[in-house]
Amino acid sequence: MPGLDSRDIEKALTLLRAGDPAAAAQVCKAVLRRNGRNVDALYLLALTAMQRRACEEAERFFAKTTKLAPNSAEIWNNRGSNLCAMNLPDRALEAFDRAIAIEPTFAQAIYNRGKLLNDAGQLEAALASYDKCLELMPQFPEALNNRANLLVKLGRNDEALASYNACIAVAPTFPKVWNNAGIVLIGMNRYKEAAKAFGRAVELDPRAEYAIGNLIYARRQLGDWEELPALEARLLDCVQKGEPAGTPFALLAVTDSCQLQLQCARSYASKRCPPAERTLWQRERYAHERIRIAYLSADFHDHPTANLTAGMFEQHDRSKFEIIAVSFGPAGTSDMRARLTRTFDRFIDVGSQSDKAVAETIRELEIDIAVDLNGFTQDCRTEILARRPAPIQVNYLGYPGTMGASHIDYIIADRVVIPAADQQFYSEKIVYLPDSYQPNDDRRACPALDVTRSGQGLPEHGFVFCSFNNTFKLTPMIFDIWMRLLRQVDGSVLWLLEGDMLVPSNLRREAERRDVAASRLVFAKRVAMEHHLARHRLADLFLDTLPYNAHTTASDALWMGLPVLTCPGKTFAGRVAASLLTAAGLEELIASSLQDYEAMALKLARDRPMLDSLRERVEASRHEARLFDTALYTRQIEAAYLQMRERLWRHEPPASISVPRIERNEKAGFVPAPA
Repeated sequence: MPGLDSRDIEKALTLLRAGDPAAAAQVCKAVLRRNGRNVDALYLLALTAMQRRACEEAERFFAKTTKLAPNSAEIWNNRGSNLCAMNLPDRALEAFDRAIAIEPTFAQAIYNRGKLLNDAGQLEAALASYDKCLELMPQFPEALNNRANLLVKLGRNDEALASYNACIAVAPTFPKVWNNAGIVLIGMNRYKEAAKAFGRAVELDPRAEYAIGNLIYARRQLGDWEELPALEARLLDCVQKGEPAGTPFALLAVTDSCQLQLQCARSYASKRCPPAERTLWQRERYAHERIRIAYLSADFHDHPTANLTAGMFEQHDRSKFEIIAVSFGPAGTSDMRARLTRTFDRFIDVGSQSDKAVAETIRELEIDIAVDLNGFTQDCRTEILARRPAPIQVNYLGYPGTMGASHIDYIIADRVVIPAADQQFYSEKIVYLPDSYQPNDDRRACPALDVTRSGQGLPEHGFVFCSFNNTFKLTPMIFDIWMRLLRQVDGSVLWLLEGDMLVPSNLRREAERRDVAASRLVFAKRVAMEHHLARHRLADLFLDTLPYNAHTTASDALWMGLPVLTCPGKTFAGRVAASLLTAAGLEELIASSLQDYEAMALKLARDRPMLDSLRERVEASRHEARLFDTALYTRQIEAAYLQMRERLWRHEPPASISVPRIERNEKAGFVPAPA
């Protein structure tokens, strides 16, 4: 009989390796009918159940197996993996520790332990396990890749990149690591290397998750439009088919289809931040004197989001609201960081904590409204709110589009960025503010530094078209229009941000292809914000982009008295500048079509009195327009928060909200506007 059992175990193992766990299980059960204490048969039954994802059944067999064979490191390791799949991390850790105690040089068990600790947010302990694993097995690709991913979480990008490169050296055909390396390089503004990494990922696996979208983004940041139409067509085709070829953020600058953006966001959210099976908030009703609002962001430092919101945070009515910052980005020592830490009632730095731990903190604080200021932008932590730590959860400001996530209740907008007919393309309920959705800080500086055209490489007397948008927003279609304008306005130049060091050469080559001298493109270097704002006064007209508009960049220009000409698109991201201009009372700068946009730009370039009159109105808007009235804006968004909470207290589900227009009154303060 022992010989028969041995042959049957070999047969079962062969069936299991061939992907037929059901047949393997039948053989093992036959062995157990002859000998109910056969460890190999019990172990293989556990493995067949794991392969079928019948984790509870597998655990029953593992329990019997480890009782009969308590000194098998391999069995304890696999039991730990099964317990991980059952979401029992404490018991899984015990199993991995048993395996390592039995066999201290068991690299796979040490790796699994590190992965478990990483998932639990115990990053330093996880890193120690990965390092120990790699001492034993230096060429372990998954360990090198996961170690690098962990270092990214810790903000140690240089070390992460070294670990990715080590992984590439031992596993050069591993597409995921190429894509991961590219993402880190993007964060380091090394776009040429990032584009190479993403391109390699796509070569190795044309369906590598999000790699096509990442490649498009990197090339756009370089102003490298070679093969761009073909890549964008591939991306859109994949999104239509439901394939994860690009992140929602990457798609914003590629298409003006609200439907495709919603489809992409839903797919991404379901993979990256699915709602937790058991939510942290269990429908309790908090009885706070003040509504507790938590603003979640990676950008509480020198960042466009902070520049826009700092004044609003300061203006919040502390008799009604308690505001809390949940910060998971870099701290730094900037004046903005210091200002924000003073502003909030509580400023909590959670950068080193896991998503689970942060979500639990939000629940323990009994936050009424959690506001995500990142959405799907860089350094976001969308998994935090997927655990539903707060009764009301809001998508606001940082990400100009739907998140496609069932756990996000509302999106803050206005009727320009989301027309009523487009509500169907948003998973969130729409909160309509009466003016622009975008806040502005009326305390910010309006520097009058001594900057000159010659000092910026600009002609003293020629017309200066300007677009300080991020390079990835530039498209060949918009660039065609800009080049036609340069050809028609003698002595004019186009002033752009330099961005990557390759941008000037790439875009000057594109200009020459359109019969425009390369010298007519002038590039502004990155400088401190004070100097950047001051140099706006040297330009004549800001030309917006499409399908992704200027956002904070447009507010900067208007704040400094520079007219912004825009053409609204069909999506949130493509209608922001129109929202700002409407709130500033400058609707005549909103073109009805790209043809109208081009004609208006040409007219303003040729009609100096008309342009000068317009500039005077833009300059006055800084003091007069509702767009730049921070206190007024804050009262309006607070009215939105109050309506959200009232619906919750009435046990009503989230629904679209329209905040009434508010006016300033010298005696009464802020009052409802006349109907």
